[in-house]
Amino acid sequence: MHDFRASSILVVDFGAQYAQLIARRIREHHVYSEIVSNEIAYEELLERRPKGIVLSGGPKSVNEPGAPRLDRRILEMGIPILGICYGAQLIAAELGGVVEKNTKGEYGRVELSASEHGVLLAHSPLSQNVWMSHFDAISKAPDSFTVTASTPNSPVAVMEDSSRGIYAVQYHPEVAHTDFGQQLLGNFLTDAAGADASWTSYSIIEETLKDLRAQIGSERVICALSGGVDSSVAAALVHEAVGDQLVCVFVDTGLMRSGERETVEKTFRDQFKIELVVADASQRFFSLLSGVVDPEEKRKIIGATFIRVFEDVAQEVEGAKYLVQGTLYPDVIESGTRDAAKIKSHHNVGGLPDDMNFELVEPLRLLFKDEVRAIGEELGLPEKIVWRQPFPGPGLAVRIVGEVTPERVEILSEADAIVQEEIENAGLTRSLWQSFAVLPAIKSVGVMGDERTYAYPIILRAVTSLDAMTADWARLPYEVLESISSRVIAEVSGVNRVVYDITSKPPGTIEWE
Repeated sequence: MHDFRASSILVVDFGAQYAQLIARRIREHHVYSEIVSNEIAYEELLERRPKGIVLSGGPKSVNEPGAPRLDRRILEMGIPILGICYGAQLIAAELGGVVEKNTKGEYGRVELSASEHGVLLAHSPLSQNVWMSHFDAISKAPDSFTVTASTPNSPVAVMEDSSRGIYAVQYHPEVAHTDFGQQLLGNFLTDAAGADASWTSYSIIEETLKDLRAQIGSERVICALSGGVDSSVAAALVHEAVGDQLVCVFVDTGLMRSGERETVEKTFRDQFKIELVVADASQRFFSLLSGVVDPEEKRKIIGATFIRVFEDVAQEVEGAKYLVQGTLYPDVIESGTRDAAKIKSHHNVGGLPDDMNFELVEPLRLLFKDEVRAIGEELGLPEKIVWRQPFPGPGLAVRIVGEVTPERVEILSEADAIVQEEIENAGLTRSLWQSFAVLPAIKSVGVMGDERTYAYPIILRAVTSLDAMTADWARLPYEVLESISSRVIAEVSGVNRVVYDITSKPPGTIEWE
């Protein structure tokens, strides 16, 4: 996607929890954005010539020793810059302003009062609610800047130097709690940076097809197809690009949802007429996972075994050189980059063995989930696939907290099928990011039919989210919770208790492992 990158907005990450959200919000304006390290060299920025630069927030104080800085020359490049929170304070500190620790921090919703609109606040009220999260504040703007807005504890909440194209806000326009945040970002993108709104589903598809044909050429390629939206869209894109050169491979790990194998075969082999190979490797996975309880080790084993199974299948697909995967941008970020600490290894990123024999094809690597869904709709994939809830690549193995055994997988699979059915019956599937069952490898006492039981609990997890970077627990109706609990306990042998997880992300993650 080099054409998009040549006219992109670069988000410089200073360790903010919202850096990915900033990038996503920019893309909602149909402008391509990409996250880069705060250690990016001046020379690299010169070479890339972005249309604009956004400096993210961060946990540090600009006055702390060792706090991340920015090459001063970047501020003099003539490329429009927007600083957010820490990024705003960094601009002030570098250009002669004053940043001081306030006697009182600002956290949460705060009323902003503007004296004028300027560039950033155009087309929005002079008084509005914004979302703050800081203790330090800019007490004096650099001499060349005009202060256009303030709050009770931030005398410089918005400042601009339009002659140099440098803008800064103390608050977070990227979060939904800031009333006119998207308007502000749009003002910067359009009026300050002059960015082209060319990042659309159609243009992404056209550029991706061109890149795929250039990478794959006339070689044969196999695709890791799970039946989820990511791998399905990736398969559809590659099939559109190279046609019969593609062979899809579904690995039956024994760790999938109920009826998964049959659904995949019917959809891709019968409906889309794509060559599909089904590799039954369930016993292989169970054997390798025997005795393993550490979640990272599970992911590593599953990732490595996936590749080994593909290598076995590749011997039957003559000349297969490439492996297609549905890796997304959040997968890359969460698996650890120079800019993001590792949260967990995704089986299709951090879990790959170093000596695998395939060259990867990852057509979705730069995309967020909502962008993938939009592309799936543009390609004409069925709604049931496009809007299917995310399912982890390692499958039910990372929804069993403890050792993975065939018995536990069977119990969890049956319970999860009931969860999906009840959520769908209640018409809640599209409104939830994910809803699923978790099986912890512990047992508790219960009473069923006047007899004492000692059986597993099932944990119900349901969350709402826009991009999986943050998530809130879903307020499911009591009657839905009651129906799920009653059915699971009555219909799934080995379960005597259902509990509901009401933890948001952060501090938790969506999946339990």
